[in-house]
Amino acid sequence: MIPVLLILIPLVTGLVSFFLKQPGTAKNWAVLSSLVTLAVAMVGIFFLPANQLAYDASWLPDLGSRFTLMTDGMGKMLCLLTVVSFPVVFIATYKNEYSNAHNFYGLMLLSQAGLLGVFLAADALVFYFFWELALIPFYFLCSIWGGNKRIAVTFKFFIYTFIGSLLMLAGILYLYFHSADHSFAIKSFYHIKLAAKTENLIFWLFFVAFAIKMPIFPFHTWQPDAYEQSPTATTMVMSGIMVKMGIFAVVRWLIPVFPNASAHYANLVIILSVTGMLYASLIAIRQDDIKRLIAYSSIAHIGLMCAALFSLNKTGWEGVMIQMFNHGVNVIGLWIVADVIEQKLGTRKFSELGGLAQKAPVMAILLVVMALANIALPLTNAFIGEFLMFNGLFQYNMVFAAVAGISVILAAVYTLNMVQKVLYGNTVATTENATEMSGNVQLVLIVLTIGVIVLGVYPQPLIDLTKDTVNAILVK
Repeated sequence: MIPVLLILIPLVTGLVSFFLKQPGTAKNWAVLSSLVTLAVAMVGIFFLPANQLAYDASWLPDLGSRFTLMTDGMGKMLCLLTVVSFPVVFIATYKNEYSNAHNFYGLMLLSQAGLLGVFLAADALVFYFFWELALIPFYFLCSIWGGNKRIAVTFKFFIYTFIGSLLMLAGILYLYFHSADHSFAIKSFYHIKLAAKTENLIFWLFFVAFAIKMPIFPFHTWQPDAYEQSPTATTMVMSGIMVKMGIFAVVRWLIPVFPNASAHYANLVIILSVTGMLYASLIAIRQDDIKRLIAYSSIAHIGLMCAALFSLNKTGWEGVMIQMFNHGVNVIGLWIVADVIEQKLGTRKFSELGGLAQKAPVMAILLVVMALANIALPLTNAFIGEFLMFNGLFQYNMVFAAVAGISVILAAVYTLNMVQKVLYGNTVATTENATEMSGNVQLVLIVLTIGVIVLGVYPQPLIDLTKDTVNAILVK
């Protein structure tokens, strides 16, 4: 029942939140809900045997669909990232005020339920249901509580994701009708044998949907605007967790179901991924807005993960597994600092900042740690993941690895440039009266910093947790 509880707790508490209209009540309710979900997940992942982490029940028997949930190592890791991230986000942004806060927190909790459902689903129809449940709240969160350009940005986000969802649904239905037992079960999909041309075509129906969600070039153009215009708490979830839906889906559904097409189009996908890495990194260098810099940085990091996956190499996959978790930790840490700066100073522009290290030394230290993790400095959590991914990509094709490696240099340029412009130099009118971040934010960032250092020094637990997923798909 643990997988069911992980979905039910945020789902039910999210629905209840819509009725908690007293000031502050919905906020405390969301924090409590996220902490309870975290506790349940910790018990399930670390203390219960594997046979208690699966669930199967009748759902739509006439359609051949069952409500089936499973938790392999990758699923556990992404569920852990999700249940850790939500209390971190809620506590870090606790002092932020929202109009109709009960609706805001209700939608955030519903998105958590959808995300957990995606990472647990072992039935294609259940997977599609939660895929949509995870996305729909973000439309409203951005369009209601977003910035001045929120309507146009949300419409663009909707068009991209709606088209992707329709393509995936068409692919799911095609596979369903060609399964031996007319079932949506993931195991049935794994055993489907398609003609080469058909497999290549259906591959793209799924890949485009997942590529939009990651996103990778050229399906990425919705992302920087959506991250910039969304309320920062929502952006943290989108950047830290939602993009992992695409990476996860490639591992769980795309490559195992279409192994021949995945190998056939590997070079093309890697070229798109590496192109996106360099493109996003170059644009990040030119940014004057913290949010947009982090957004483009995320595109570059996800591009490397996608390239490593399509190297179809065990070493590269091990890097992707741990980097999915570590990227979530690092990017949420960066978003928290960006939110603090915007809330306190009313600006996100580097040209209007400077000298913050003199006014807020604790924030400066924590931002530097997160920035160093973002460029994968040795002994930070991102280093081992990037090392393994580049290693896998190098084993696949040295040229691809060499070109992708340019992004490492570019990442150092734009990240250290951000640190220099925000923290050092002389204070300006905007930062002259800046103060230190509040205690709740310091606590959250210190916890994340500890995670960055611990996983940088000893990443083996994440590798051990996810090795069953890697071996099941790549090791024959």
